[in-house]
Amino acid sequence: MEEVILVDQNDLEIGTMEKMEAHRKGLLHRAFSVFIFNSKGEILLQRRAVTKYHSGGLWTNTCCSHPRPGETTLEAAHRRLEEEMGMNADLSPTFHFIYRAELDQGLIEHELDHVFTGVTDELPVLNHDETDEYKYVSADEITSDIQEHPERYTEWFKIIFKAYRDRLNVA
Repeated sequence: MEEVILVDQNDLEIGTMEKMEAHRKGLLHRAFSVFIFNSKGEILLQRRAVTKYHSGGLWTNTCCSHPRPGETTLEAAHRRLEEEMGMNADLSPTFHFIYRAELDQGLIEHELDHVFTGVTDELPVLNHDETDEYKYVSADEITSDIQEHPERYTEWFKIIFKAYRDRLNVA
């Protein structure tokens, strides 16, 4: 049974809960998102495996998940980058924010999301239980494609990508 860390608005731990229950109830919990860039400044996107329990087949950021109880968000980000994408990279905390998004299967993402960035030209070695494919894309191309085809992207990625661009003043 996988648990998430429930938090308050200030990211103070208030307990743990089974992951699916927290997503059904829409309770605020700690999460992280990783954006990997190559030396050209392009962002590594992954297309979630079609078999995932929600948002299968949709494009999203390099990886994202939840820290386990007793694990820091940075440790969790490194763990999931390796588990999903077969990659290692130096990661830097960039910002954090709270968002809420309704997903398919009656699930709700209500997360205090810590966003990490890293740069590497290492190519992914995909875990096909998690991801079906990857691509490197410029921020402008992503913005344009989200405007034209929002249905191709996870709900959280659309929110996180906008927050990323707004906070870092990326045109």
